[in-house]
Amino acid sequence: MRRRCAALAALESPSGDAPRLDALAEELSAGFRATGARARREKGPAGDHLVLEWPGREESLPHLLVVGHHDTVWPAGTLADWPVEEEGGRLSGPGVLDMKAGLALLEGAFALLADLGQRPHRTVRLVVVSDEEVGSPDGRRLVERQLPGAAAVLGLEPSHPDGRLKTARRGSTRVLLSVTGREAHAGNNATEGVSAVDELVDQLVAVRGLGRMPGTELNTGRITGGTRANVIAGRAEAELGLRFATAEAQRRALDTLSHLTALRPGANVRTEVLSSRPAWPERPVNPLLRHVRSLAAALGEQLDGAPAGGAGDTNLAGARGLPTLDGLGAVGRGPHARHEHVLVDQFAPRIALLAALLAVPLPRLRDRA
Repeated sequence: MRRRCAALAALESPSGDAPRLDALAEELSAGFRATGARARREKGPAGDHLVLEWPGREESLPHLLVVGHHDTVWPAGTLADWPVEEEGGRLSGPGVLDMKAGLALLEGAFALLADLGQRPHRTVRLVVVSDEEVGSPDGRRLVERQLPGAAAVLGLEPSHPDGRLKTARRGSTRVLLSVTGREAHAGNNATEGVSAVDELVDQLVAVRGLGRMPGTELNTGRITGGTRANVIAGRAEAELGLRFATAEAQRRALDTLSHLTALRPGANVRTEVLSSRPAWPERPVNPLLRHVRSLAAALGEQLDGAPAGGAGDTNLAGARGLPTLDGLGAVGRGPHARHEHVLVDQFAPRIALLAALLAVPLPRLRDRA
């Protein structure tokens, strides 16, 4: 598994790089097929997604859905100065934690069952999307297509740094704030121009107040605009990242953004939602977590869960009230950072836990209604 994880991480797969994502999708398909999966590629505008299925011993039961992704935040070429390497019990490299290791661990769990002559208790479906790191604007449809009838939904995102699973997630939305103005010579005809950059700056100052609203966080992640210092800027834009503790906070903030108007004559302001995930709230009673804790205890491990700050594709299931648990991937630290790494000594416990989750019958997780 250490070699497999390192091999997957060595195949760079930044979001939006379709050739590299498709090459990794083919490698993942081959690995999962070797464990008995039926695999198909689903075309996406920025790289193929994967949908895989393993038949279960009790095929009449509702399926178990697992979700993951094979894109990373790291641009192609990162490996040139940050190679995948293991030192001191840590395997590091771009995307190794988020989430090449999670995919490798699930493959290892199915391989373990195959070695033991076992099959999953019920049919298992795995959706691996190619655009999760940019909000799953296209991959979302594949996840949502598999939600009806699912007995439970598991996510392969990394755990909390201390190994705890993820029992809830904040909602998230990416919004593009675009401003158009009117270009003019900045020296000779400045009064004829309308600066899109100035308008954008003023809009961002006003929008900053959203981050002080209850249950809302705001990050301005990218700003572009203008052409030259001697030209009044005709266009400018900013990409905003928002996170929400509740569906109400999400609705309130997006409503505010959708009604922005220009502060200066001749300017125009437009907002566009690029991607959005609903908030997945914490449940007071969590039978799925209780079941996983009991499996871990039988394997000699202590395990618990806690809400997570980030969002992911499990938000789509948890927001609908489906039994959902995330963080079943690798244990480590530093996702999206240069110290990203996984703890090698946690590979075996995670493979064993995943194999048990696949093979052991699920308890009753919700009311029949």
